[in-house]
Amino acid sequence: MAHEFPVQVYYEDTDMAGIVYHANYLKYIERARSDWVRGLGIDQNALRLAEGLVFVVRRIEADYLGPARFEEELLVRTEVKSVSGVRLGLSQEVVRDGKPLFRAEVTLVAITSEGHPARLPAAIRQQVH
Repeated sequence: MAHEFPVQVYYEDTDMAGIVYHANYLKYIERARSDWVRGLGIDQNALRLAEGLVFVVRRIEADYLGPARFEEELLVRTEVKSVSGVRLGLSQEVVRDGKPLFRAEVTLVAITSEGHPARLPAAIRQQVH
């Protein structure tokens, strides 16, 4: 089941034409991922402090399908596609009235506070599987 996160387009999100600037879609899907993780009951700050682990984007492939504009209400859908010991694959899309405007395939990994790769905690792998 997909996680859904609402986004309101503000003036600051747009370019001179009133269209959402392309990099802001990445911000929208990042916010949605943070909300999704929080909804799973995972405290990312506690994980960082207790185990020295943080989640980072390893890879992202994005397709821009249509423009979003100032004051529109959007919805970000996040769905788990794959889970392994070290990677979490997500599919995310930004939609307006059910019409996709942006799609991304995102690979997340965990790293230590020193920047070294780490296994995803078992509790997290089991929770998203």
